[in-house]
Order: sequence, then C-alpha cells, then structure tokens
Amino acid sequence: MELRSTGLPVEGVTALPGDNDDYETLPAGASPVTHMLAGAVAGVLEHTVMYPVDSVKTRMQSLQPDPKAQYKGVGEALKRMVRTEGLLTPLRGINVTMLGAGPAHALYFACYEKMKTTIGGMINHAGNSHVANGVAGSLATLLHDAVMNPAEVVKQRMQMYNSPYRNMLDCIRTVTKTEGVGAFYRSYTTQLTMNIPFQAIHFITYEFTQERLNPQRQYHPGTHIVSGAIAGAVAAAATTPLDVCKTLLNTQEYVVVSSAHVNGHLSGMVNAFRTVYQLGGVAGYFKGVQARIIYQMPSTAIAWSVYEFFKYFLTQHHL
Repeated sequence: MELRSTGLPVEGVTALPGDNDDYETLPAGASPVTHMLAGAVAGVLEHTVMYPVDSVKTRMQSLQPDPKAQYKGVGEALKRMVRTEGLLTPLRGINVTMLGAGPAHALYFACYEKMKTTIGGMINHAGNSHVANGVAGSLATLLHDAVMNPAEVVKQRMQMYNSPYRNMLDCIRTVTKTEGVGAFYRSYTTQLTMNIPFQAIHFITYEFTQERLNPQRQYHPGTHIVSGAIAGAVAAAATTPLDVCKTLLNTQEYVVVSSAHVNGHLSGMVNAFRTVYQLGGVAGYFKGVQARIIYQMPSTAIAWSVYEFFKYFLTQHHL
C-alpha cells in the first residue's frame, strides 16, 4: 500500500454494508491515539521491511543511469550494490523513511477517523458510508503526503548511485541551501496524483479479493496477507508511470535534466511526463515496474495484516 510509498489501509474503508459490525469497526470508545499508534506501527513496518527493494526500484527508474548502475533484475542489483558499494548501501536513507512514516501514517489515521465521522454526519448517513470514507481518505492523503513528501525527497536522493550526500542531515542542508525549501515539495502534486488512484485501485482490489477468499469477513490472517499482496501488485503496476515521474522530480538527475535542456530544476508533473517520454518513450514510464511490484506486494500484505490484527485485537478486548 505506498498506502500512502506509499497509503495505509484504514478501518472503515474495508467495511461493507451487511458486514459483521463487531469485527469491521473498532470500538466506539477507541481514542484517536489508538488509531494513530496502529497506523504508525503498520506504516513503519510497511516502508522498512522491504526497503532494500525500494532502493533498487529508485535506481531502476533512472532514465539515463550510470553504466555501473544498470541492472538486469532486482536480485542482481542487490548483489552488485552490496558487493561494489558496501553491505549497508541498500539501506541508505532508511532512517529518514522511519522518521517520516510514523508521524505521516499516525496523522493520516487521526485525520481519516475525524473526517469520516464529520462528513458522515453532514450527509446524514446511518452506518458505513462509502462516500464519507472516500472523501475522508482523500483529505487524509493530503495531510499524509504533506508530511511524507520531504522524507521521500531525501530518501530517493540518498538511494541513487554515487549519491553525493554523506547522511540524512547533509542531504537536507545541501538541498535547502542549493535549491530552497520548495525542493522538498517539487513532486507533491505528482505524489497526490499517484496516491489517489493508487488507493482507489488498491482498496477495490482488496475488497474484491476478500469477498471471494473471506466472504464472512472474519479475522483470517492468511486471506488478509494474500488479498493485500494482490491489491498492492495491481495498484503498483497501474501507477508506475506516475511513480517514475515522481522519482525524476525528487532526484533531479543531472544527466537527465541536461539532456532535456531544462534551465535550472525540473518542476511540475506535465514537464516530468514530457521529459520521461522525450528520453525513454512509452517504455520509460514503466522503468522499475518489476521492482515496484516486488516491493509493494509484501509491503501492502504487511500493512493490511498488521492493521487487521489491531482491529481484531482491540475489538475482542473491548467485548
């Protein structure tokens, strides 16, 4: 789920009319802190467990990579990164991801729960409202990405081959000094454009798979893992073109920007799309799609299984 790279599944979104209310919703007395903690844990696990594959994906999305950073596959890329650049190279930038994912997903859940209730009340909808869930999820994504986007910029710049940054703080200081604070939000609109359809495809696929594997909607870890993995793969493949553009805006690859004859820094989703097509054609939009799918499948499976467990545990504890 780049549930937000990422988006996280949230309780309420999975509820369907007629589902078992005792299971599908958290106890009415559950505090915002409960939602925030559950979301933060799921978010950190989602983004860190498969982080080395995310590093490979970032490099494979490069439009004009260094000859030493051209890989045939995910496994071969990881081996070469470790052998030629050091054991910890695939983990460069993981600290900023952990720092960003926790607060971003915690705020997402708090915002989602609040807006879902508020919007549901405004439209006078009794019970679960898909309209309220959808609008609340979109608004929560705005907040989530506002927090996570700067972390994404730092992370992806540190993941690139021959990254000039010594560490997270050096990257933040250098980017701020040379490009300004706005550099951390250069890909914000692209990130939102990617996350909204990603979430829609992701949730629809998860629900569709759950209806067939777990029609009684009971707590069943196996079905949550399988459904989450399938949902993540489908959503990741469909939104790869947007992810490639986001990576280009975040990394500002010098060779690419020079080849495209861009004065200064590349900005804007339209310019990013034009540049990707100019240098890579249609195939350029799907660079790194294999790595993105391999990353998203276990990531979304982890996020769904962790959050479904919290829902089940808290509900049973309440009962």
